[in-house]
Amino acid sequence: MHIDHLIREVEVIEVVGDAAALEVKAIDFDSRQVSEGSLFCCLPGEHSDGHDHAAEALERGAAALLVERRLDLRAPQVVVGPGQARPAMALAACAFFGHPARSLVMAGVTGTNGKTTVSHLLGSVLEAGGMPAAVVGTLGGERTTPEAPVLQSILARALDHEKRAAVTEVSSHALVQARVDGFRYDIALFTNLSHEHLDFHGTMERYYAAKATLFTPAHAARGVVDTRSEWGRRLAGEASVPVEEVTEHDVSDVLLRRDGASFTWRGQRVEIALPGDFNVWNAVLAAEAAASLGVDESDIAVGLASAGSLAGRFEAVGRDAPFAAYVDFAHTPHALEATLGSARRIARDHQVIVVFGCGGERDRDKRRLMGKVAAVGADLVVVTTDNPRSEDPAAIAEEILSGVGEGARVLVELDRAAAIAAAVARAEPGDVLVVAGKGHETTIERATSSEPFDDRAVLEAAIQHRMPAGSRAVAG
Repeated sequence: MHIDHLIREVEVIEVVGDAAALEVKAIDFDSRQVSEGSLFCCLPGEHSDGHDHAAEALERGAAALLVERRLDLRAPQVVVGPGQARPAMALAACAFFGHPARSLVMAGVTGTNGKTTVSHLLGSVLEAGGMPAAVVGTLGGERTTPEAPVLQSILARALDHEKRAAVTEVSSHALVQARVDGFRYDIALFTNLSHEHLDFHGTMERYYAAKATLFTPAHAARGVVDTRSEWGRRLAGEASVPVEEVTEHDVSDVLLRRDGASFTWRGQRVEIALPGDFNVWNAVLAAEAAASLGVDESDIAVGLASAGSLAGRFEAVGRDAPFAAYVDFAHTPHALEATLGSARRIARDHQVIVVFGCGGERDRDKRRLMGKVAAVGADLVVVTTDNPRSEDPAAIAEEILSGVGEGARVLVELDRAAAIAAAVARAEPGDVLVVAGKGHETTIERATSSEPFDDRAVLEAAIQHRMPAGSRAVAG
């Protein structure tokens, strides 16, 4: 595509060199992965500046540069204003891939917790309603919401594969960094808001403000908001697009099981293969969004029932064990509280055991809060290593313990596999064991390496090792 067509909607300050007739074959933003004939977008970042890597990108075959300041390089350059490289890249990406979002029913899911599950459920419901959907999010890539060129390429491929809709997780980072600029969602969904990413946003107010931008005419036509929290009620009142509210009155007759849940919604009896009452609300949010998009209520019930379980989201492990065991991605205070609350309702008068840690180089304030939540929600707390990155795992554990308080039953075992085995050894019939924090992840990130580690496999192995030989299930 000729570069003048790419930048038609971009507010350009200056075009340096003969760019009008230049044909661009790709849009890139990582100098290490530049393709021949691409437009390389120089993105200023927290740790590095793409402008400093422009020469490298040209050496690797980039044909032109998108910059926020003119560079002393012999190459065509599209110059935009300060802070405008990302929005410009998003607009160019939409144009390059032929504006695929305009041909798809688009749903965007935001919130601190539940985005992946709601997206999974909504995708299944849209499929049941005759709108095969691509689902884009945490389970499909390294970012919750891909950078704009990657996202637009995914949407274009969805069209090529005859999808009629797309459901994308929309992170607060994506909204601040213009990853979803250049198109508009038909519907935006809000799950909840709690302590997370404050190392990036600074305050809860700024975190909320980032999420709230999804519920403006620039980004969405309308919204569905879970208003069972103060943040949700505030968003419903402040949104500048029409909003439908999800309240505690939208469901009745909730029945929680070890392997799922059922409830009544709009007169329909709904079954889901996801345990936990928080997943009931994830399902209701997806249902209301689908109804708003015109899916029949009977098809919604079918879609929710056929959605199946989700990797690392309160996922049952060791189904033949005399106790219930789950792996969950809960890595925020609110998510851990919700997970342990559901575990308590399943355990009833038996004990709840939790194994968890906190990641390094991330929001430190939540470590103490998660320790407090674990001490209140579980009968036995096993503190271990998560993704320490460059931090000392023992120091992270100490910060978690500062919130646990006196009187709680606590075990510290920094070897995550040994911690899981210790928890399994202490679980009695009827108990509920939750291994939290990593969910679907299959590595532990350390300072200079990634160590293979899958909570689900390690937990399954520990359960099988404990069970009598004659009662062990055959994996797979």
